[in-house]
Amino acid sequence: SEELQRAQEEWEAVEETQAGLGGPLGAAPPPISFQEALQFFQSADLSQCRQQVRVPGGAHGLAALLRCLAGPPRLQRQLREERELVLAMANCTLDDTERVHMRILQTIYRQLTRSRLSCPRYGPHWEELGFQGADPGTDLRGTGMLGLMQMLFFVLDAQTLPLAHDIFKLSQHETQAQASGSVLAALTLLLLQNFPFCIMSVNITRIVMQALREDRLSRVCNRRQEVIAVLNDLYAAAFLQLYRVWKRQHKTIADSALLLQELELSTKRKPKQLLRALQTYVSLRPRSSPSSAKEIDFTGVCDLHVELEGDARLV
Repeated sequence: SEELQRAQEEWEAVEETQAGLGGPLGAAPPPISFQEALQFFQSADLSQCRQQVRVPGGAHGLAALLRCLAGPPRLQRQLREERELVLAMANCTLDDTERVHMRILQTIYRQLTRSRLSCPRYGPHWEELGFQGADPGTDLRGTGMLGLMQMLFFVLDAQTLPLAHDIFKLSQHETQAQASGSVLAALTLLLLQNFPFCIMSVNITRIVMQALREDRLSRVCNRRQEVIAVLNDLYAAAFLQLYRVWKRQHKTIADSALLLQELELSTKRKPKQLLRALQTYVSLRPRSSPSSAKEIDFTGVCDLHVELEGDARLV
């Protein structure tokens, strides 16, 4: 069996080389940490992407007065550059010729599948992860590389990796409810709780990005003096909320549109509550060590330590 396993790995390595993953002589790119990927975007020329960024405009007259009295606070000036970087990444498309982009994609694949091997750039294996087709890039419209960056954070951070694996497992889950003997076999219920993991992830990125655009996260960002870490924590918190409701209430893909709408309302109106629920979750569950790169250094999950009372629900 060991010889068979070695032969299988050699054959998969040959397939990798033939697929061409952008590395020297077709070699698979090494995994990447979230911090290394972020540093790449911080130093890259994103001028064209920045030109497409639409930041919240200043209100005037009565609208400005109402905002001052009852609206959310503005993001502090020293944090606005970080917000613009986030929105620029959302306008950056997946580039096959950019090695860092390919390393991000491959690291996500390895972490979700727990595989030691990489995979071809195109193929049905991406559908198994929850993309709609053989090319993940086609599903990133509206979130761009920010969608992959948040996914990368989710599957690499030691505190959220167990949650990512739980959600990915549920996304591939099938539950069959057998009819009793007195009921016709044709009435057997087949309840499928599976859903496209990566598509759901991209939708959650879209939700938290919109909350950032509308200054719904400014209060938390101003207090913590950071934007990207807050956005990542809220992404993980929103995914946790969706996972709990989906699993406990036996939701199916038919419920996804309504659940995402409710999740968007919760994210905009109660971001602190979601973040507290995430902090409670990670404090009660042992950390999982990243499996692919020992040198990885991550941004921590939110620093809130208030326990959430009762079950968290989408409202």
